Amino acid sequence: MTRPTSGEFGDALRALSATALRVADTMGAELDEALRLVRETVQRGGTLFFCGNGGSAADAQHLATEYVVRYMRNRRAYPAVALTTDSSLLTAAANDLGFDSVFARQVEALARPGDLLVIHSTSGNSPNVLRAAEAARNAGVRVLAFSARDGGALRALADHAVVVPTDRTDRAQELHLCIEHIICDVVEKAL
Repeated sequence: MTRPTSGEFGDALRALSATALRVADTMGAELDEALRLVRETVQRGGTLFFCGNGGSAADAQHLATEYVVRYMRNRRAYPAVALTTDSSLLTAAANDLGFDSVFARQVEALARPGDLLVIHSTSGNSPNVLRAAEAARNAGVRVLAFSARDGGALRALADHAVVVPTDRTDRAQELHLCIEHIICDVVEKAL
C-alpha cells in the first residue's frame, strides 16, 4: 500500500522540490551559460578542476569522477581533477602556506588557459576558494562558481556564477549536484 510522505520527510522533500522548481522556472540563462562553459572546455580538451570545502569538497570529487570515468554513457575519459583529494599536498600547503592557499597553489601549478575551475561554495565567502578564483584569473583560467544565498564575494571573482536561491546549505548542495549531473549528461550526449 502506498501513501504520501508526511512529517519531516514530506516537508523536506517538498521544500527541496519547491527550490528546484524555482531554479527551473527562473534560472534557464544561468544554467545554459554553465553548460556552455563546461562543454567548450571539454570540447577543446581543457581540464575541469573542481574544489570546495566539506560537503562541497565531496561534490567536487564526485563530479570529477563523473567526467573521468563516465556518467551515463561509455565514452572517452574527459580530463577532470578534484583539488580536494591529495592529503599530502593539502596538509603541506595548509602547514607551509596556510589553509587559504590549499586550492590556489594547485591552480598555480596545474591549470592553464583553456581549462575551467569549478568552485563549489554555498556561502561564496570561504577564503580558500576566493584565493583559488584569484589564482585562476591570474593564470587566464575561467571560473564557474556554484553557490547559494547572494553568491558571496565569489560571485564577483567568477566568470559565471550559478546561485541557487536558498539559504540552506544542504538544499544548495543537493541542487548543485543535480544541476551538474544534468550538465555532465548533456556533455556526454553532445560529444
